[in-house]
Amino acid sequence: MKQKTISCSASVWLLVLCAFLLCGCAKSNSSSGSSSLTSSAQGSSSSSATEASTPARDSTPRVLIPKADGTVTYGTDTINVDASHTDQGYLMIQYLGDNPKVKMQIATPDGNTYTYLLSQNQEFETFPLPSGDGAYSISVLENVEGDMYSIAFSQDMEVSITDEFLPFLYPNQYVNFTASSQAIAKGQELATGMHSDLEVVNAIYHYVTENITYDDEKATNVAYGYLPDIDETLASGKGICFDYAAVMSAMLRSQNIPTKLEVGYAGEAYHAWISTYVDEIGWIDNIIEFDGSSWSLMDPTFAANTNSKDLKQFIGDGNNYVLKYSY
Repeated sequence: MKQKTISCSASVWLLVLCAFLLCGCAKSNSSSGSSSLTSSAQGSSSSSATEASTPARDSTPRVLIPKADGTVTYGTDTINVDASHTDQGYLMIQYLGDNPKVKMQIATPDGNTYTYLLSQNQEFETFPLPSGDGAYSISVLENVEGDMYSIAFSQDMEVSITDEFLPFLYPNQYVNFTASSQAIAKGQELATGMHSDLEVVNAIYHYVTENITYDDEKATNVAYGYLPDIDETLASGKGICFDYAAVMSAMLRSQNIPTKLEVGYAGEAYHAWISTYVDEIGWIDNIIEFDGSSWSLMDPTFAANTNSKDLKQFIGDGNNYVLKYSY
């Protein structure tokens, strides 16, 4: 577990996320936004002699397992909210009703409201508490008719997380993986022999961007409520921006590297990307590329689909990215 703590910015799947993803992942128009970190890769260009003297990091996957222990619960006959491990940065919800359209909202201490669709499989699903310590409010909404929903249950809770990195190490509904996921095995393979987290980020980043291509057909036909399947994405070698971000997030989290799947705007296009934490630098926003001497901003979808200098200039130092949510 990471021991070093720093102040990290707190950033849902909006009700129309999939609609935006249809056209937003591969298109961009310039606009102003939040800045991102561009950092030198300290130690990453060290000599072979130095690397030979540095032991390789342990690449054994560390997959944290969410648990609904039932020690702290809320709900109704059809809604189970398990808050037994909010100190670990997540909660779990199970829907047992028969309403075909159910949403869950998490209002966070920083004023954001994250909206998710609850599945109908009657199993517990995991949701992150991404904004750190403070007051959260949970609501479950059932469809009445059309676009109208009524609140079936709500609960306020005070959260204190033991480690700020935990929400970005556990699997959840968006970054869904287990110890048996093929993507986790591939992440271990890519991390083997690496000497630092920075090298692991570099290896996984390049593998994903060089082996997965953007799926225009999928983007055109993606269903409302779509969730990434990381192993299917790896097997098919195709995906949309949500898939790119989920695959990299799962691989890196299983290597004990805190990673945020982030959703927001790249210019005017709705988009998904990642930010990751490495000890050598801290949080690196919107993912990066390495030119041999320094890291610069490049999210995995754009990196996989173009070598355009104009696009890289657009991405630039992150000013064209506007973060909305972190998962």
